[in-house]
Amino acid sequence: MSPHPDSPHANEGRIGAGIGEGLPGGGRRTRPAGPPTYVLTEDTPVYVISVAAELSGLHPQTLRQYDRLGLVCPDRTAGRGRRYSARDIQQLREVQRLSQDEGINLAGIKRIIELENQVAALQSRVSELVDALEGAAATLQQREAAVHASYRRDLVPYQQVQQSSALVVWRPKR
Repeated sequence: MSPHPDSPHANEGRIGAGIGEGLPGGGRRTRPAGPPTYVLTEDTPVYVISVAAELSGLHPQTLRQYDRLGLVCPDRTAGRGRRYSARDIQQLREVQRLSQDEGINLAGIKRIIELENQVAALQSRVSELVDALEGAAATLQQREAAVHASYRRDLVPYQQVQQSSALVVWRPKR
């Protein structure tokens, strides 16, 4: 004999019993809607110095030296430990490539990095200004369209203007 459908043991013995039952639409439980509690990006500092050194192929002392010189500046924890992001690892590899493959000294590499950052900032600013310009142009077009829409649509009689060949001389009063 099976238990009564309203009894607390009604689902016992059924495969998958209770999964998704009692939920709106009978569906499965999902995460609540809304932003995730933590987002991992390319700039998220997650790697300790030993892992960053292994990922970049450099010695930890080299990473410390690059930090002192300002070539790669990782984030710091409350205890002053370094935390490297994926972007920092990329930059470490680029510093190593410029140093070993291209023969550029560390001061030159620092200047290259500074100039690349400046170019990126200027490109971002140009993009902002282009967006602002496009917005202003769109606003201007909307205003112009509103002015044109406000014109009266009445018919205006047209009168032919007669041309004269008379010459008029103007003399100022003295």
